Amino acid sequence: MKEIIRQSALKHGFALCRFTRPTLNTIHQQGLQGWVEAEMQGDMDWMAEQVRMQRRLQPESMLQDVRTVISLAMSYQAPAYDLDEACASKESGVISAYAHGDDYHDVMKKRLKAFAAELDMMLGKHDQRVFVDTAPVLEHALAESAGLGWQGKHSLSIHRDLGSWFLLGEIFTTAEIETDEAASNHCGTCSACIDVCPTAAIVAPYVVDARLCISYLTIEFDGFIPHPLRILMGNRIYGCDDCQLICPWNKHASTPMLADDPLKPRGENHLPDLVSLLHLDDDAFRSLFRKSPIKRTKRAGLLRNVCIAMGNSGNHAFVADLLAVLGDDEALIRAHAAWALARLAGEENQHQIYTALQHRVDDEENEEVLQEFDITMQYLRSNYDYT
Repeated sequence: MKEIIRQSALKHGFALCRFTRPTLNTIHQQGLQGWVEAEMQGDMDWMAEQVRMQRRLQPESMLQDVRTVISLAMSYQAPAYDLDEACASKESGVISAYAHGDDYHDVMKKRLKAFAAELDMMLGKHDQRVFVDTAPVLEHALAESAGLGWQGKHSLSIHRDLGSWFLLGEIFTTAEIETDEAASNHCGTCSACIDVCPTAAIVAPYVVDARLCISYLTIEFDGFIPHPLRILMGNRIYGCDDCQLICPWNKHASTPMLADDPLKPRGENHLPDLVSLLHLDDDAFRSLFRKSPIKRTKRAGLLRNVCIAMGNSGNHAFVADLLAVLGDDEALIRAHAAWALARLAGEENQHQIYTALQHRVDDEENEEVLQEFDITMQYLRSNYDYT
């Protein structure tokens, strides 16, 4: 029966299917509690809510009389570039590989529901709930106990053949299904992911401080990114794959995908042009990212990240584009554009930048934006003669 179920999962677009009980071992429970107590969730306050914490710590609470958790992996394609190429693309932004196709939340939920309906026919009618990563489920811990893959030092799940280029989903069911053997860890003494992290967000093996993580900063965090972290973000504008690109298990990982798979890269998010993105208005943003997970950041969040990438580029040709968005309706964009202009200021453009900021100061009402303007103008005054 397990093999029949696995074949059904494959038919519905899942690369792996394994089975476990709805319980967590002590190591994962203590790890979650210590992570939240250290406030490493950043502004994701819902992670620390008591009810959600209890549900993560006690998976059995997610469905009455649940007997089995079916852990499923859905592959996505690894980037068509390596880490050096991504970092060297100064006129382009880097977008995490999982966002090169359609929004996986929509794709996975549809597949999970179709698979669950077929389970009813195979096993008889049982209570079931399907989960993507928006639910309070400790998915990597359950995947490990199901034998789907071990949790790597970067906190993502790793499989011997697929590497880490996959996303997790679960079906909780009251059906009793024989479990699989838990996965064993094969990271050994390797610390490649820890060493390569641009912001040192992997503060210990298996522990990621979200407050430092570029994926959190560029996607989940909707505020003004701390100055010291902006410089470290490079040209990453939506997520970060550095820890995966460097992982030895991904060097020869296979990511089989059908030609019509909605997660297959469409091309527009492959090292996209920064200038084109910066000039997107609301309608153009919604149209371009209508089916993409990138819509999660909204226009303000993405263009904030684009401004930072431009500031880190060293490309003075971006100055004119950044000056043009100093009057944008979004405070996030105005503020980070000012920071980027300070980074790109030189003998040939500092007067132009300073004058533009002076003209904007009197009309600016947002205090945080005014602070950013002031910091940039002070920097210009300290480096150039404004008597």
